[in-house]
Amino acid sequence: MHAYRTHKCHELNASNVGEDVRLSGWVHRVRDHGGVLFIDLRDHYGVTQVLADEDSPAFAELEKVRAEWCIRIDGEVKARDPELVNPNLATGEIEVFVRDLEVLGKAAELPLPVFDEPDYPEETRLKYRFLDLRRETLHKNMVLRSNVVASMRKRMWDQGFNEFQTPIITASSPEGARDFLVPSRLHPGKFYALPQAPQQFKQLIMVSGFDKYFQIAPCFRDEDPRADRSPTDFYQLDMEMSFVKQQDVFDTIEPVIKGIFEEFGGGRPVTQDVPQISYRDAALWYGSDKPDLRNPIKMQVVSEHFRGSGFAIFANLLEQDGTEIRAIPAPTGGSRKFCDRMNSYAQSEGLPGMGYIFWREGDDGMEAAGPLAKNIGPERTEAIRQQLGLGVGDAAFFLGGKPKAFEAVAGRARNVIGEELGLTDKDRFELCWIVDFPIYERDEETGDIDFEHNPFSMPQGGMAALEGDPLNVLGYQYDLACNGYELVSGAIRNHKLEIMYKAFEIAGYGKDEVEKRFGGMVKAFQYGAPPHGGCAAGIDRIVMLLADEENIREVIMFPMNQRAEDLLMEAPSEPTNEQLRELSLRVIQPE
Repeated sequence: MHAYRTHKCHELNASNVGEDVRLSGWVHRVRDHGGVLFIDLRDHYGVTQVLADEDSPAFAELEKVRAEWCIRIDGEVKARDPELVNPNLATGEIEVFVRDLEVLGKAAELPLPVFDEPDYPEETRLKYRFLDLRRETLHKNMVLRSNVVASMRKRMWDQGFNEFQTPIITASSPEGARDFLVPSRLHPGKFYALPQAPQQFKQLIMVSGFDKYFQIAPCFRDEDPRADRSPTDFYQLDMEMSFVKQQDVFDTIEPVIKGIFEEFGGGRPVTQDVPQISYRDAALWYGSDKPDLRNPIKMQVVSEHFRGSGFAIFANLLEQDGTEIRAIPAPTGGSRKFCDRMNSYAQSEGLPGMGYIFWREGDDGMEAAGPLAKNIGPERTEAIRQQLGLGVGDAAFFLGGKPKAFEAVAGRARNVIGEELGLTDKDRFELCWIVDFPIYERDEETGDIDFEHNPFSMPQGGMAALEGDPLNVLGYQYDLACNGYELVSGAIRNHKLEIMYKAFEIAGYGKDEVEKRFGGMVKAFQYGAPPHGGCAAGIDRIVMLLADEENIREVIMFPMNQRAEDLLMEAPSEPTNEQLRELSLRVIQPE
């Protein structure tokens, strides 16, 4: 007999009745029924109920075990009485009568429970992550993550991609976030960086003549944490292809992402005909470049109805350049109580509030109510209602000013309205491509032009596009959003040096600076660079959506806390004086 087990804790069933078996695992739960001890024995695979009565030679030893002791038992498989069969358990038809017991590892008093899923302080959970990972939900999340990564690999291999690994220790490169720097012992005063993404390397792989590349890539960014973002590192499905247009990239990655959601999404519907929405339309309709399309609400511009109207706040706003009024339709939201609540929400987000109109049954039919309706009059109010397609029992909310000042809040308000009114269909995965990102933006204070999005994207129209107004230049850049999260980001790359130099020149970067910052790519592009493009998909976020989690730390094996601390391994830690001397470093404490 094997030293530890003949079966795993999910395998035994009625066909094994009468067999002598050996199981090993953790004591999940102990129940003392007065002379009969029941133990749920758990391993990675499942749970088996084992028991002993006072006639068992193992009874005295079994009485000593406690939760999370690691034990080995020998015993005989017996059928449960029909009324005691547990249909929710793979091993629910049987139980094992224990004859012998060996304690493989005792457990001290637990700092947090493993049985059941209590809400426990996150700091404790992270400090004792090895115990937290024994809990059923978290354990399933990690297995899900492993299976998702395996499926991604197979899907990429099946499309003819080669998997290559790019360096982890490299040069610092501006990718939009702070680098993690690594001091060099051999080159005092100089630093490596951990890669924010394999961006430059994967482009160099294309220049090197490889046609299709991918990897499951670790990326490192010193960022402020959010619920959907790790503050230190994350993993992405990274890919690049040569001789492709934007649609070729979509046609390649779409089946992978859709297939993952279909395979692991528990039967929930997944968008089949994925729409492509321009960045500007997404900002207008949804207030976000990662819209949640499960919510049917689509915002609209209603400026003309307020221009020269009796509502002076909006009328005066519209006399300023670059301003507009937008409406958020709210079907079924037509009550003053709900409208006041949403107005308070806008105030909590830093805005003066949101104007509103709601429609109800009046003495002479439908009537519009709310302060805006009184100020602008029935004709304008009716025109707004018809434009938005609303009726009795519906409402609309209004925000005004320069779009960049209120767009994000409008987008969040749209999400809250959809949730509170039950309009958002939670039980599906809605994908959409966001395309036509502007490459440049103007700083409102200085008037300077700088990059708004990926500076390595090929401008639509090439060099000719860069001769006109920079704010009108769009890039071949794209994101794939799902349920309000950005899952994939990519671009067709700017592989022509003269266009790259010009693109950076517009943003105030001279040729010398481009060559200094991106010397490897500049050098490579002088030797026959092919047209190429690709993207990267965030594995952590995909698994987070599949697992129905709202916090990304619930799908990462050993995550940092909100302050970028590893409470289990106690990182970051102070270096020794010897380490500092070897690296020619001195620590200057902040004042």
